[in-house]
Amino acid sequence: MMVPLAGLVDTAFLGHLADLNQLAGVILGGILFDYLYRILKFLRSSTIALTASAPEGEALLTVLLRSLMVALTIGFSILLLQYPICNLGFALIAGSPDLEASGVNYFNGRVWGAPAVLGNFVLIGWFLGQEKTAVVLLMSLVGNGVNIILDYLMINPWGSGGAGLATAISQYCAFFVGVIIAIKTIGWFPGVLNSLLTEVGFKQTITLKANVLIRFLVLISVFAIFTNLSARLGSNFLTENGLLLQIALLSQFTIQGIGMTTQTLVGRLYKEGEAQQMLPLIQISIIFSTTIALLIGLITVAFPKFVFSLLTNHLEIQTAMESYDFWLLPLLIFTAVAFMLEGYFIGLKEGTILRNSSIYSFLWGFLPLAGLGVYYQNNHLLWAALTLYMLSLAISLALQLPQTQRLVSANFSETAP
Repeated sequence: MMVPLAGLVDTAFLGHLADLNQLAGVILGGILFDYLYRILKFLRSSTIALTASAPEGEALLTVLLRSLMVALTIGFSILLLQYPICNLGFALIAGSPDLEASGVNYFNGRVWGAPAVLGNFVLIGWFLGQEKTAVVLLMSLVGNGVNIILDYLMINPWGSGGAGLATAISQYCAFFVGVIIAIKTIGWFPGVLNSLLTEVGFKQTITLKANVLIRFLVLISVFAIFTNLSARLGSNFLTENGLLLQIALLSQFTIQGIGMTTQTLVGRLYKEGEAQQMLPLIQISIIFSTTIALLIGLITVAFPKFVFSLLTNHLEIQTAMESYDFWLLPLLIFTAVAFMLEGYFIGLKEGTILRNSSIYSFLWGFLPLAGLGVYYQNNHLLWAALTLYMLSLAISLALQLPQTQRLVSANFSETAP
C-alpha cells in the first residue's frame, strides 16, 4: 500500500496548489512513466517466479544477478534515451501547451531514478520469492517515506518538477537499502559467474520475462489510452478521471500484495509437488482481495465528498467525480479476481497463457467501447471499456485454470516414485 499512498500524497500536494495545471500536467506526464515503469514490473513478477522455484544457495544468487543485469541495462538505456523518449511521448499525448510543459518538467525530474526503480523491482521480487516480506516493507517505508518528506520540501517551490525529482531520489534510497540487505543475506559463490550466462538458464529467464513484459505492456497501454482519451474529452475530464484512477491504483497496489504472495506460494507448492493445495490457495486469495477491493470502492461511493476533498479542494472537480465514482465498484472487483489468477499462472511460469489472455482482452474487451467513448464524447463509455477489459481478462484466465491444474497434477503423478 505504500506505493499508491505516496502517489496520493503527490496528488494531494499538487491538487491543493492554486494552479491546477501542475496536477493535470503530472497526470499527463505520468502516462509516460506508466509505460516506462509499470510495464517493466515484469522484472518483479518474473523474478518472484524464478526465485520461488530455485534451489537455495548459488542458484538464488544467479537469479538475482541475471535479473539485475537485465534491469540495470534497461534502466541506463532509458537515461541515455530520455530526450527522444520525452519528445516522442509528448508528441503522442494530447494536452494543451501549459499542461505539456508541466508534464515535461515532471518527466525531466523523475526519469533520473530509472536504474534504481528497475533495480528495486528485481530486489523486491527476489526477497518476495524467498518470503522475506519484512525486507520489502522496509524498502517501501524508506523509499516512500523519503518521497513524502521531499514532496513537502520540493513541490511548493518547484511544482511538478519537484514532485518528479523527489520520487527519483526516494527510489535510490530504497535501492541502497535493498542492496545492503541482499549482500548480508547471501554470500558469494566462486562459480556463479560461470553459470550466469549459460544458454539454458538465461534463455528461460528471458522467455518468462518477455511474456510477462507483454502482459504488463498491454495492461499499462489500457490505462494510458484511457488517460489519453480522457484528455481528448477536455482537461477537466482528464483531472477527474486521473484522480479516480488514483483510488483504483490504491486498490490495485494493495491487492497486488496478495497477488505477489500467491505467485510465491504457487511457485513453492509446485517445487514441492503439492499441486492439490493450489486451488484452495487461489480461492483464499480471491476472497481476501475482492473483500479489500469492495471495501475501498464502497468507502469511496458512500463518502465521496470526504474522499475527494483529500485529493483536491476544487469543488467543481469533486462534484463532477461523483458522477463516475460508481464505476469503481465493478472495476476494482474484476481487477482483484484477474490479478489473483495472474498470480497463479506467473507462479507456474506459464507466461504464454498470461500474454495471450491480455492481448485478447485488450482487442475484444477494451478497444471497441473505448473507440465509441471518443466518438460519442462519452466518459461513461470510457469507464465501461476499462471495466470490460478487466472482466474479460478474469474470464479468459478462469477458463484456462482447470486444464492447467489438471496438467500440473498429471505431471506430479508421472514423476512420483
